[in-house]
Amino acid sequence: MHNVAIALLAVIALAACEGKPPSSDAITGGNPQHGLDAILRHGCGACHRIDGVPGAYGTVGPALQNIGERAYVAGKLPNSPENLQMWIRFPQRIEPGSAMPDLGVDEIDARDIAAYLYHQSR
Repeated sequence: MHNVAIALLAVIALAACEGKPPSSDAITGGNPQHGLDAILRHGCGACHRIDGVPGAYGTVGPALQNIGERAYVAGKLPNSPENLQMWIRFPQRIEPGSAMPDLGVDEIDARDIAAYLYHQSR
């Protein structure tokens, strides 16, 4: 019975490896469509170029395409969904004096924005 359990676990693990990479909502816990809405509501495009966001042609901050491929968030934090969400919510705590202002983004919007950005980089 023990060997059967091990074999079953191996099959499940292999099946997981052969599928598509996890979706951006699975990675972040957010919803990319709600993220687009949050990006528009918080005015992120005023400072950033963001693919797929109408009017997001800002040049103050970096362009946000391919964010999932970057090693760091804000040049400071290792790139992970948690760190991206923390940066979106509290940029001045992480890098005081940064051009990125605290915009009052709540936890749900940060998750959704991160889901959108990671989704766009696929």
